[in-house]
Amino acid sequence: MTQRVDHIGFSQRIRLDWLELTANLVLAGNDESVVYSSLQEFLKDKLSVGSNARWGNRAKTISILMRIWVRPPRILRPLHRDGLNLLSRLPAEEHLAAHWGMTMAAYPFWGAVATQVGRLLRLQGAVRHAQVRRRIMEQYGQRPTVKDAVRRVLRSMIDWGVLDERRDSHSRGAYVHGRSLSITDVRLIAWLVEAFLHAQPNGSGSLELILNAPVFFPFRIDPISAAQLASGSERLEVLRHSLDQDLILLRPTTGK
Repeated sequence: MTQRVDHIGFSQRIRLDWLELTANLVLAGNDESVVYSSLQEFLKDKLSVGSNARWGNRAKTISILMRIWVRPPRILRPLHRDGLNLLSRLPAEEHLAAHWGMTMAAYPFWGAVATQVGRLLRLQGAVRHAQVRRRIMEQYGQRPTVKDAVRRVLRSMIDWGVLDERRDSHSRGAYVHGRSLSITDVRLIAWLVEAFLHAQPNGSGSLELILNAPVFFPFRIDPISAAQLASGSERLEVLRHSLDQDLILLRPTTGK
């Protein structure tokens, strides 16, 4: 059983270094209260200038960071545990993939925006904020919260370096590809597939389509076989769907 994927929740811009700090605090063995107070102190001067609104933004930001790397939904706990293990052994330049996957799993809205961005980049090499907003609002509804959340996800993606803003006067609100990361580690690929499935309503998909999904636009993922994928994660089940297609499913889990 997967979590709800129609929840938005992504109400703030989240910087990559804030996620890295949060994960490192957990990896250092700190409990939730210590992580929370540490984030409060770290973000005090960044998201608070003495106004209640700023304090509210800080609290919301910390809530997002905590959901991703400290107290994810129960169904995501095994993914979370393995994500932390990946962060502890992967080179720093590959941490982007772990943060991307855990953010997508904890907030499927992030994946929905990334999917539209990836599709548009493939089609036309650039993407406009208005295009993404329109497509996401068709999916999630014509609500101010949806509009604001799209903007904050896109701003986060710029902060993460996976999107670049076009600076010429005729391209305001337009973005192009930023940095791209090659992923060859089988365990990381299997983990990203699992994260992807958690963000899908039915928790399944064909291996070829998952590895080439537009949601992974910042990455160049090496093709792997179904057997390699199964060896990379005990929580993925592989079914032969046709002569040339493997269906990947999440195995039932207690989330412990």
